[in-house]
Amino acid sequence: MNSLVLQNATRALVPLLLVYSIFVLFRGHNHPGGGFLGGLLSASAFVLYGLAYGVRAARRLLRVQPLTLIGAGLLLALTSGCAGLFLGRPFLTGLWTGVTLPEGSALGSVLFFDLGVYLMVLGAALLTLLTLAED
Repeated sequence: MNSLVLQNATRALVPLLLVYSIFVLFRGHNHPGGGFLGGLLSASAFVLYGLAYGVRAARRLLRVQPLTLIGAGLLLALTSGCAGLFLGRPFLTGLWTGVTLPEGSALGSVLFFDLGVYLMVLGAALLTLLTLAED
């Protein structure tokens, strides 16, 4: 697609979507949102960029293969889930530190689990959508 209006709107919307996806990720373990919704918002930014500038440009903007994102997210989610096992607690037990995040909640293993889900959803959505757009 070669729309000047879409390209100009994309330049403004992509950074906003990415920042908002991070906001949704961080507030997700205390309020609605989290890794799944944040990952979908982030993927929508890259898909919008792909619609405006082409799939190759979207892949260049991403800089990482979607399969790598899926693998890294799965590893991070599993690692955060295993943290409780080392302390004799069940798998996926939430562990908290004394560090407070800017939005007021404490830093814990739940945030790392959400980040893993974020990366997996981003990778899976982009793998599917960008592959379909190429054909």
